[in-house]
Amino acid sequence: MKTLLVILLSCVLSITVNAQTDNDYLEVARDVLKTEKKAVIAEAMDLSEEESTVFWPLYNEYQGKLYLVQNKRIAIIKDFAMNYESLSDEKADELYTGALAYQSELLKLEKSYYKKFKKIIAVGKAARFFQLENKIETLIDAELAMELPLIEVK
Repeated sequence: MKTLLVILLSCVLSITVNAQTDNDYLEVARDVLKTEKKAVIAEAMDLSEEESTVFWPLYNEYQGKLYLVQNKRIAIIKDFAMNYESLSDEKADELYTGALAYQSELLKLEKSYYKKFKKIIAVGKAARFFQLENKIETLIDAELAMELPLIEVK
């Protein structure tokens, strides 16, 4: 599974597509991540046919809502990038407050869906799914942390 996570992250980070805009590139990267992530989840979850029948529809619903929450994070990162050169204290505060709101919304979503997954599959498998989600997000977070510069203090 560790190898699959490395491959997943590599695929997302090494996309070389002639996208017309940064948004096009971002959507292509997100589509690749979505596909590769689903393959990693499928292999690691080792679901029975009966479990798969109920798991994948809820998984797709969760991913749809996760996509919307992650759009907020992307907007914060874009806002940071656009204002980086002349970042005021007020803007820095706005961005960090937005990041905290994103984290709070993400946690709320995870809590809500963890309860839903526990109702349809074994608790251990529900926990395993969210552990996988966390591992994948941690890899993405690590890459972002390396790429995003610290705020310049004036």
